[in-house]
Amino acid sequence: MTRKFFGTDGIRGTTNFEPMTAETALRVGQAAGAHFLRGDHRHRVVIGKDTRLSGYMMESAMVAGFTSVGMDVVLLGPMPTPAVAMLTRSMRADLGVMISASHNPFADNGIKLFGPDGYKLSDEDERAIERRLEKEPKLAKSEMIGRARRIDDARGRYVQFAKDTFPEHLRLDGLKVVVDCANGAAYHVAPEALWELGAEVIPIGVSPDGTNINDGCGSTHPQLLQETVVASGADIGLALDGDADRLLVADEKGHLVDGDQLMALIALGLQARGELRGDAVVATVMSNLGLERKLGDAGLKLLRTQVGDRYVLEAMRKSGCNVGGEQSGHIILADHATTGDGLVAGLQVLASLVEANAPASELLRQFEPLPQLLKNVRFNGGSEPLEADSVRKRIAAAETELEGRGRLLIRKSGTEPLIRVMAEGDDPAMVERLVDDICEAVAASA
Repeated sequence: MTRKFFGTDGIRGTTNFEPMTAETALRVGQAAGAHFLRGDHRHRVVIGKDTRLSGYMMESAMVAGFTSVGMDVVLLGPMPTPAVAMLTRSMRADLGVMISASHNPFADNGIKLFGPDGYKLSDEDERAIERRLEKEPKLAKSEMIGRARRIDDARGRYVQFAKDTFPEHLRLDGLKVVVDCANGAAYHVAPEALWELGAEVIPIGVSPDGTNINDGCGSTHPQLLQETVVASGADIGLALDGDADRLLVADEKGHLVDGDQLMALIALGLQARGELRGDAVVATVMSNLGLERKLGDAGLKLLRTQVGDRYVLEAMRKSGCNVGGEQSGHIILADHATTGDGLVAGLQVLASLVEANAPASELLRQFEPLPQLLKNVRFNGGSEPLEADSVRKRIAAAETELEGRGRLLIRKSGTEPLIRVMAEGDDPAMVERLVDDICEAVAASA
């Protein structure tokens, strides 16, 4: 069954256009609520959101949907995606919802669903919910309509959870940390957790107005973080995205450190303490070959999945690994969380920094990455440029030229009408030429 609504990370789109309308949000609430009605107990759904203007509309619509089929609703307000996953499980809820389009601009929004175990839904559950969307909902009897309430201490619960992942014998005293919250969901909790652990905190991207989420700040626009770290003389900078499930880092010189380097740092640290499980790290096809070689030198494997943190997590659960993630900064630490958590990952990096007592620029550069280039080509959503003969021929020729010297990856985005073209190899000039050739062919056929 081809999925009409769910992509690689829930449902996402421009608000007030399908599928991100209030009507569809209401129907998703009804369908997801009905799917998770099991047994005679009072069923409960936890709903969080980021700071987008449309969050009010989508939240209200989903509350109407869930309550209409008999589910009680607990409203968290603006909270990180991993906080919703954690609170879904800790509050014994039947379902969790995060209303966010993550790193996308404010005009977009999305719906991410979590099961009672705090994990993102399986493909099977998403297909079942899509089937229900095609049918009329079974509404609850008048006396069984759900209730909604807002809890005031959700922020404090998550801050304590995040702090508990930080080693008890360490503190952040004397460390100056810049944290960029992207004017998003972590604008309160991230600076608060760092301050409570003793850091001198310089917060930026903490003034959301509904339309400035991810706007010139956060992990997708790290220039502000880099400049602030250098200008303030900070020891390190952490950049989150709009829903705080991804992390990028800047060292004291303002140089960026991506998810591949962070996974190497965390995994090798766990290995040294005998705490790394599975003798491997799980990452996507986008991760640099340099990471694979670095892990190989330590006797570890890199297990690759298709793009999407949900697929990383599925592979982690199957293989028993406790470290995985994406180059873009989704870091999943299974000992602590059921999804990517930018703040928790950042705290593990800071713990390593404190223990090493060395500059971030020395600690965080774990390996020399191979030259890698990624370019995006936007296309008409109705066309399929990767099916064109001219594009296929260019791809085949590039693969032949790269054989044994690098990798080529071309894929369609699961969240936007984009074709992503990536190549890496030991020869940067060849990498750039091959990527440009394929992008040219894709653009001509789009």
